[in-house]
Amino acid sequence: MHSDDIDLLNQLNRDYVRSVQDSDVRRFEEILAPDFVNRNPDGALIGRAAFLAQIARPPGITNLESSDVHIQRVGDVALIHASFEDTRPDGSHGRGRYTDIWQERNGRWLCVSAHFARC
Repeated sequence: MHSDDIDLLNQLNRDYVRSVQDSDVRRFEEILAPDFVNRNPDGALIGRAAFLAQIARPPGITNLESSDVHIQRVGDVALIHASFEDTRPDGSHGRGRYTDIWQERNGRWLCVSAHFARC
């Protein structure tokens, strides 16, 4: 994978995490594919519109950070596997893992699928 792709995908990963923390629907509208789907920790599979509505509500968590980020490119698809930590509304420490799947479409990387789970 070219270093430009890695740099861009790392930035998109940071944008994704920041946008969750900040309820930044506008940024998600820019980086999510029209056919985006998300698997929530409760197992629900939701489409783009439901995900954007979910993001619009304050997340209730703070200090969201990703770590252990691994980017793997397979053709025009990139998989981002990472860990995350946050502070829950009750002040307790939260953590988990996520996988985001990005696809290069017409020269742009768009997130087509996401899955995250709390540990």
